[in-house]
This record gives sequence, C-alpha cells and structure tokens, in this order.
Amino acid sequence: MRNDNSPPPPESGSSIDPDRSWFTRRSTLVVGVAALAPAALAGWVLTQAFAGSGSDGPSGSASRSASHAALSPGQRDAKPGSTPSASTSTAAAAPAPAPAKGPLTGKTVVVDPGHNAGNFEHTEEIDQQVDIGTNRKECDTTGTTTNAGYKEADFTLDVSLRLRTALESQGAKVVLTHQADRPWGPCITERARIGNEAQADAVVSVHADGVSAGNRGFHIILPAKVKSGAADTAKIVEPSRQLGERIAGNFARTTGSAPANYLGSGTGLVVRDDLGGLNLSTRPKVFIECGNMRDAKDAAQLTSPEWRQKAAQGIADGIVGFLGG
Repeated sequence: MRNDNSPPPPESGSSIDPDRSWFTRRSTLVVGVAALAPAALAGWVLTQAFAGSGSDGPSGSASRSASHAALSPGQRDAKPGSTPSASTSTAAAAPAPAPAKGPLTGKTVVVDPGHNAGNFEHTEEIDQQVDIGTNRKECDTTGTTTNAGYKEADFTLDVSLRLRTALESQGAKVVLTHQADRPWGPCITERARIGNEAQADAVVSVHADGVSAGNRGFHIILPAKVKSGAADTAKIVEPSRQLGERIAGNFARTTGSAPANYLGSGTGLVVRDDLGGLNLSTRPKVFIECGNMRDAKDAAQLTSPEWRQKAAQGIADGIVGFLGG
C-alpha cells in the first residue's frame, strides 16, 4: 500500500526529479497560505472593529465618544434606558401663538350676552329682587323668543361669541359675563360688576327685542344721568353715547338693518334710567337690541347665522371706531 504522504511516482517519459517536484508543490502551498493570511487577518480586524462598537475596547470607546459628543448636555447625563424629559429633548416646544396686534391692543372689552337659556328653568332664582340704584328689579328675566321658539338667550350668546372673535382679531382682551356655563343668571348687578372690575374700556350688552309684529329694526340703549344709591352714571353718560353712536352707524351699514321704527325717532338711540346693567356701570356701556324677535321679517334675520355674523361685525366695527379712533 502506498503511503499518502510519499511523493507520487514519476509519469512515464518524465525527466522531472521526484523530490524536486514535491518540493515545488509544497512551496506553492506555503505561498498560497501566506497570501491568504493577510486577508484573514484584515477580516478579523474588521470584525473586531464592528464588534468593538458595543464593547469596552478601543474601537467601542471611540465610537461612543463621537456619539457622546453629538448629544446635548441633558442627554449625555441621562441614564441608560431612561426617557428624556421635555427639557432634554432636541426638539424645542412650539411657542404659544402671539396675541393679535391691532387698533384695540391694550384695550379690554366686556361683552354681556343678554339673559341665559337656563333662566326658563330657574324662574324662582331670577325673580329675586336686586337694588339697581333707582329702584329694585328682578335679578334677571328669561328674555323673549321668536314665534317658532328660538330663544333670545341663544341668539345673544351666538352673537357675543362671534363678537369676541372679531374683537380679539383686532388685539382686544375680551371678557364675557357668561358663556351659558352656569344654570341661570348672572344677575344684572353681577353683570355690571364684571365690567367694572375688569376696568373695561367699553361694555356692550347684546339683546333682541320682543314687541309686537310690525315693529322692526335695531336700537341702542344709552344710560341716563343717574345718581341714586349705588348708581352714579355721571362719568359714563357722554362716552357711552359716543360708543352707542359708533355702533349704530356701523351696525346699520354692515347688516343693512334700519333703526327701529317704533322708538328713538329714527335715530336708533334710546336713553333709559331703569336698567340695572347701565345704572350700576362705572365704565362706558350700552345695550343693543338687534331686532324684534316677534316680527317675522326681523326673526328671519335673527335666526340666520350669516346675518348674525354681520351683526357681530357691525358691533365690533363700532367698538373699534370708539376705542381705536
């Protein structure tokens, strides 16, 4: 049997020395192995480099150092596995929108939505008598409705919210006396107090009338000169008239509605001394009766969202004219 490690026998006719042939093949094998060694070593080094990114070896340290330097200070101090707090987040929190700037910037307007739809279920509470200076009256009333049952309180709140949006777009700070966020009220005394405590530059109480059909149009109610008990309107009579005149002109132009045909002698302006909301105010204040809910033609306007938007804009334009010049 031939030993596999012994050199093979020479081919017939060959003159090659068997020992030299074996040596040549062995040398070739050694050279091949030597050629493969650097490639294998390079592969091992590359593997270690990748593996080192997650180890404590030099390559891992270098990789972590580069990543560490890219982090914010708060992120570098965070413990592994923890959730970065808002203060360490790379994304800054979105800033709050800046208040609108306009002719009413720095001005405060109090808007008083007349009545409250909940008053119908709280007649005992709103019937309580309060002192309005000249006499005593109910805390509030239910307000009127259209013949189809659309409540004045729903109308006044809708217009008031639209009015707030219009005024805020001109830079005003707007305070509402209520937003139907209470079961009834507030009383007329509280409504006046809200305007006084806000040191409002103007106060508008939004209403709609409820007289007999055929009586149409809007009117503005101005405070009379009153000095009795807690009521003293001497300082607000003239600025309130100016406010009312501005609103009347703009309201007519924007809505297309005419001044009332049943009072005010066609001027759209009426003076009264029996309304606690005016008597107890220390700030320029008016009421606006936007139309007659009991007249079919006026009711069609009052129940229209498009017309209510015009009404709110007309009132806002009047306030801007009064406060913004």
